[in-house]
Amino acid sequence: MKKTNIVLIGMPGAGKSTVGVLLAKAMKMPFIDTDLLIQQKHNKYLQEIINEIGVEKFLSIEEKIALELNVKNHVIATGGSMIYSNSALNHFKKDSMLVYLQLRYDEIERRIANISSRGIAMDKDQTLIALYSERVPLYEKHADITVNCSGKDIEAIVTEIKNRFRGEE
Repeated sequence: MKKTNIVLIGMPGAGKSTVGVLLAKAMKMPFIDTDLLIQQKHNKYLQEIINEIGVEKFLSIEEKIALELNVKNHVIATGGSMIYSNSALNHFKKDSMLVYLQLRYDEIERRIANISSRGIAMDKDQTLIALYSERVPLYEKHADITVNCSGKDIEAIVTEIKNRFRGEE
């Protein structure tokens, strides 16, 4: 079956939302950001939701949002923690190509200055490097395409995804 959606996965700060908007424009496809869907549904910032209900309950909200998405020909940016939901990933894989925006740890660290308020689903005592080490093997395992974004500008990343998506059809 032809994959019609492009689902962006990767660490917080990897550029999923930013790349997603530009990729959607370049592909003439609508754009969905699952983090924004969660914020709109709950009328709160992600960090407020995580603080109020905890990481585990947040992950189940994130999974539910993903499972409710039934779209074609969309670019979808997921939250970095979506990688923990096998059911969400399997749902996406039915008609989507999962694209991992890979970035070196030092670049992620540099981009995430506001770790305590950014809405990252992580335990209070967990470090960013521990989170990175935990998630990277999961992104690598589930990705249909891995795009190394280190040292590349957004246009180059968008062009690479566009070309590789079209080449996979």
